[in-house]
Amino acid sequence: MPPAVLSVVRVQADGRVLAEAEIRRTEVPGVVASAMHVESGHLPLGTGARLVDAVLADPAVGRAERLVATMPLNDTEMLDRVRQRSGEVAARAAGATKIVEAQLVPAPR
Repeated sequence: MPPAVLSVVRVQADGRVLAEAEIRRTEVPGVVASAMHVESGHLPLGTGARLVDAVLADPAVGRAERLVATMPLNDTEMLDRVRQRSGEVAARAAGATKIVEAQLVPAPR
């Protein structure tokens, strides 16, 4: 992995990668970035939500205060899951991509 990549999370089914996200450090303390991708074609319902859950469960994200994520513009399932699992969320379009900035809610101890 390149030095800026902290980890890679995947959602798989029957040995096939359905979705993947790289989690990277940023130059801003307390902020991590994630590039979320889903495979094209028919995917099981909940694949995008499972990817968001996997990203938010990653230890590097758990130590951060904010997440800046890119995801496909037309994927509402991932955005809905970020809204369910995070505090303040802002989203904006950037070409065929959506940039989502979320305040992370600390996990209960």
